[in-house]
Amino acid sequence: MHILVTNDDGVTAPGLLALVQVMRQCGDVSIVAPDRNWSGGGHVKTLSRPLRVREVTLADGTTALTSDGAPSDCVALALMGLLPRKVDLVVSGINPQANLGHDVTYSGTVTAVMESIIWGVPGIAVSLDGGRQSPEGLEYGAAARIARMVTRAVMKHGLPKGVFLNVNVPYCPVEQLRGIHLTRQGLRVYRDRLEKRQDPRGHDYFWIGGDTPTGIPEEGTDVGALAASYASVTPMQLDLTAPHALPNLVDWGWTWNEPELAPAVNGRVAETVLV
Repeated sequence: MHILVTNDDGVTAPGLLALVQVMRQCGDVSIVAPDRNWSGGGHVKTLSRPLRVREVTLADGTTALTSDGAPSDCVALALMGLLPRKVDLVVSGINPQANLGHDVTYSGTVTAVMESIIWGVPGIAVSLDGGRQSPEGLEYGAAARIARMVTRAVMKHGLPKGVFLNVNVPYCPVEQLRGIHLTRQGLRVYRDRLEKRQDPRGHDYFWIGGDTPTGIPEEGTDVGALAASYASVTPMQLDLTAPHALPNLVDWGWTWNEPELAPAVNGRVAETVLV
């Protein structure tokens, strides 16, 4: 098993090193991670400039590759030929904050794994609910052990095509973890605020800030699992279709009422097929 490890906090982040060390117990490890913090960067594909890659040495002497691209760029580079060997699994993390609910659309940790799914490689995103504590001051042992457990389960059983796992671990000693819950996405509650300021030349600029997000701890969700001291494992996919909305949309009629768009069929009912 050849495992690609990446993250969104940068190649020197302590969570990445903790993940690399446990992934070595699961298979051969290659590292391609960004050269800076991309937290909140979302799913990025850099097309407007060249991407540069260089070799670095991590704190334990491990050799890694780092790129000036986003986490999703790092995964794409690795899977498109930067690494000489085929990658079997992508594991991203360990992020020092949880990625719950709608966080997954912002998270570079999660969207790195989304990129692996696009290339047909299964993936796991791992995050620790460390709040706003400094990443360097966090203890990653419990999250690393959960990451190893989930990785070995994926290696043994496999994942359905197009499915990846989003793993979140509460911040507590491993002996205080109550177990693992399979969950669905919960509801994040954001308390963002827009701050307007002026620079020394009198020009306006803006900061998006606010309080730390919370969530609705509904049973069966990722938010609820963490609130009850369980690690959450949420199966996810890139298909964002809302199938429950299709029957309602069919009833809207869908007539050709714009002559400039379809003059030959103006006034006729368009064929609407629910697949």
